[in-house]
Amino acid sequence: MASKLPTVAIIGQANVGKSSLFNRLVRSQQAIVAREAGTTRDNVLGRVEYKHHQFWVVDTAGLKDAADEFEASIQEQITEAAEAADVILVVADSTQYASDQDRTVAKKALRSKKPVMLLVNKSDLKESLKSDEFKRLGIKDILRTSAEHSTGIEEVLDKIVELIPAKSEEVPDDILRVSLIGRPNVGKSYLFNTLAGKQQAIVANIAGTTRDVNRISIRYGARDIEFLDTAGMRKPGKQEVGIEKFSVLRTLQAIEESDVCFLLLDANELNTQLDQRLAGIIDEAGKGMVIVISKWDSVEGKDAYTRDDLAPKIANTFKFTPWAPLIFTSSVTGQNVTKLFDLALDIDARR
Repeated sequence: MASKLPTVAIIGQANVGKSSLFNRLVRSQQAIVAREAGTTRDNVLGRVEYKHHQFWVVDTAGLKDAADEFEASIQEQITEAAEAADVILVVADSTQYASDQDRTVAKKALRSKKPVMLLVNKSDLKESLKSDEFKRLGIKDILRTSAEHSTGIEEVLDKIVELIPAKSEEVPDDILRVSLIGRPNVGKSYLFNTLAGKQQAIVANIAGTTRDVNRISIRYGARDIEFLDTAGMRKPGKQEVGIEKFSVLRTLQAIEESDVCFLLLDANELNTQLDQRLAGIIDEAGKGMVIVISKWDSVEGKDAYTRDDLAPKIANTFKFTPWAPLIFTSSVTGQNVTKLFDLALDIDARR
């Protein structure tokens, strides 16, 4: 049974110091910090251990596309935070009077009905305004911070620990939870449906507690396996795809809730940087992983040697996870789909 950690989301308009605060909270340089507003980063999450508590921190700064209108971008940030986070940190720049954008962020955060904290950042600068100037945003809990000098970080962590839900006593179960992870249109939902159709003993169709995460529990041999389909990752709006183009929060929660992850790669579009990033997230979370090459039936001109030629190249792309098995599948023909059940059970047994 995989444990589920609380999630804390950092939101706010560009260049208020979200990435710097993220780095201080997770105590590492997992986010690239730059003066340019709206800087996109590859890594947007980190696990925090503080005073015997553990939780995820997600920096939504990278979710903003500089070409998008502010309202559309921030609305999606808040929507994701409201659905998946347990605590929301709204960040404002203490050297700037609260703007309409700040008010939009605060208003939507408060409407989420989740615990909300306002971090007035850059408070070490001489131009810094008094906290009273930000009370108009309507957020009760206001803390002054300086990510650059680590001022107020411990107070923020103390408050997070106070606000996150008390850990309920978990009743151990023998359910193996497997999430289907990948870019849009790599065949996750098709594989999800094929896996369900492969077995007649379907225990239950479980309504997803998070939007667009479908679940189904299947009895395989003597074991119940629950599959999570993260089809809710949003499609990229541009050809240059980054982790920020996806539903980071939903994917993160699916990964942390799982024991094993099937990372799906489209056989016609292999070796993208995002596939490697997703593999890195799964590895960092300490989960088992199977690299699943999907849509193998759609590869034109292949012969008996194509798979043997491709396998070492794909393995080299994921050489940082040499323990992850690689399998070629087709949801259309059913090729190797049943083998996925046994792979998941084998990986879980060896973890």
